[in-house]
Amino acid sequence: MREAAFVKQNKDKWLKFESLLQNKNNLRPEQLSNIYIEVSDHLSYSKTFYPKSNTTTYLNQLAASAHQKVYKNKKESRNRFITFFTKEFPLFFYNFQKQLLLSFLIFALFSAAGAFSAASDHTFVRSILGDAYVNMTLQNIAEGDPMAVYKKMSETDMFLGITINNIRVSLMAFSMGILAGIGTVFILMQNAVMLGSFQYFFYDQGLLWESARTIWIHGTLEISVIIIAGCAGLVVGKSILFPGTYTRLVSFTKGVKNGLKIVISTIPFFIIAGFLEGFVTRQTQMPDWLAILIIGSSLALILFYYIFYPHILHKKHHINEAGLH
Repeated sequence: MREAAFVKQNKDKWLKFESLLQNKNNLRPEQLSNIYIEVSDHLSYSKTFYPKSNTTTYLNQLAASAHQKVYKNKKESRNRFITFFTKEFPLFFYNFQKQLLLSFLIFALFSAAGAFSAASDHTFVRSILGDAYVNMTLQNIAEGDPMAVYKKMSETDMFLGITINNIRVSLMAFSMGILAGIGTVFILMQNAVMLGSFQYFFYDQGLLWESARTIWIHGTLEISVIIIAGCAGLVVGKSILFPGTYTRLVSFTKGVKNGLKIVISTIPFFIIAGFLEGFVTRQTQMPDWLAILIIGSSLALILFYYIFYPHILHKKHHINEAGLH
C-alpha cells in the first residue's frame, strides 16, 4: 500500500486516538487498551514499509503516549486477570461471531455425518472408537452399568488427565489454523465424527437417554469449547487467506494474537469440564432433574459468555462512544 493511501485510510482514526489520549476524564481502560494495540499495529506496519517517513515518527509519538498511560494505570494492572475475562475479552470476541457460527456449523455437520455413517455401517463405530472401547462398553452394558467407564480411574487422576487432554485438543484446533484453516476443519471433523458415532452407538443399544444425561454433564462445556477453539483456528486461517489492507505477514501476526486470546479464554471452562467429568459424571445414580440442571446451566453459561454478553457489551460500548461526540 502506498504511504498516502495508508495515511488517508487511517488519519481520522489517529486523530480520534490523539483526542482521546488528551481527554483524561472520558478515557476508559478498555479504550486505552484498544488504542495501544491498534496504534502499535499501525506503527509496526509503518516501520516496515515507510521507516524514515513522517508518518512513522508521528505514530511512534502516538504509541509512546498511549504506552505511558497504560503503564501509569497501576490499579488496572492489579485487576488485569478479572478485567480480561469480564470486559476486555467479551467485547473483543464480538468481532468473531461469524467464525464461531462457522465452527459450530462444521462441527454439527460432521457430527451428523458420523451418526449417519454409524447407522449405515455397523463396523464404522469400531473403526472410530476402537475395538477395545466398544467391547468394554458392551460388557458394561451387559453388567447393567453402561457408564462404568467414568468410574475406572480415581477422581483426581481423571480430572487432571481429561483437563490436560482437552487443553491439548484446544491448542491443536487453534494451531492447525496455520494451514489456512484446513487443519482446524480437520480437527473439528475428527472430534465431531467421533461424537456422532459415539452417540449413535448408544442409541443403537437403546441407551440414548442414559448416555446423554451422563455424558453431556461434562460434554456440554467440553464440546462447546472445542468449537470455540475451532473458531480461534478459523480466525488464524482467515488472516492468511484474507489479509485485507495489511500485508499477509502483518495480518497473520494479528490473527495469531487474536486466536491465542480466544484460546486463553477457554481454559477456565476446560478446567470446569474436567472437574465435572472427574467428580460428577461418575455419579450415574443422580436424579434426571439434577443432570438436566447441570447440562442446562453449562449451556446457558456458554451461550451467555460467548454470544449474548459480547453483544450486550458492544451495544453499551457503542452507546458510550456516541456519547463522547
